[in-house]
Amino acid sequence: MSRSKHTEAQMIAAVKQMEAGRRAEDVAREVGVSAHTIYAWKSKYGGMDVSEAQEAKRLRDENTRLRKLVADLSLDKEALQSVIEKNGWSSQR
Repeated sequence: MSRSKHTEAQMIAAVKQMEAGRRAEDVAREVGVSAHTIYAWKSKYGGMDVSEAQEAKRLRDENTRLRKLVADLSLDKEALQSVIEKNGWSSQR
């Protein structure tokens, strides 16, 4: 996923302008993105404040880190179990 050149605060400000009654095309032109991007931002950040968006991003990052950790541990466990089975050290005889 590519990084946006707009901050979450800028995205939320654009969405709030649109929610206040401005046309999406006008807001998009002012911000320098397409109207489709404004609608995507609205679906992602609609009704949020900047602090809520930052907290959601922090939680997403933490969730990603934990998922990677679980995946690494699962691979380690699988590798160790295959070594145990290969060497006959298994307690299941």
